[in-house]
Amino acid sequence: MEPKIGIIKKELDESISFLTTILANQMVLYTKTRQFHWNVSGNSFMELHKLFEAQYTALEQEIDATAERISKLGGRAIGTMKEFIEQSVLKETSTDLQQKDMLKELLIDHETVLKQLRKFIKSLDETDDFGTADFVTGLLQKHEDKSWMLRKYIN
Repeated sequence: MEPKIGIIKKELDESISFLTTILANQMVLYTKTRQFHWNVSGNSFMELHKLFEAQYTALEQEIDATAERISKLGGRAIGTMKEFIEQSVLKETSTDLQQKDMLKELLIDHETVLKQLRKFIKSLDETDDFGTADFVTGLLQKHEDKSWMLRKYIN
């Protein structure tokens, strides 16, 4: 049943499309961050192990909220790895990276997501879907925080 919430179908479909890409990016980033958590080693092992855990735990909550937002708008959240990889702008990575490379890769991914979120927000601002625009703005701020933390380890 299509929601009757004051947003025309075309705008609902556009919001669902944006959110689906966001969900796919989140899942690829979550999997990558979890992989790095499992495989990090070296002098800063425990610190980075905890950092990666904190970041993937936060992403897990954001993933759930994104999937629920899609549902609230009348959409169906994708749920297979194949769909996530096809819809994401992010790419999978090797399991054989050093600490600094892990940090750099996560930073690049968060920055890529940030650029895309900014474009989505601009497009959403031209619609009546204020809830999704606000939701995506909140996600943007969370990715800015994660990027900042990662950047501090690299500098």
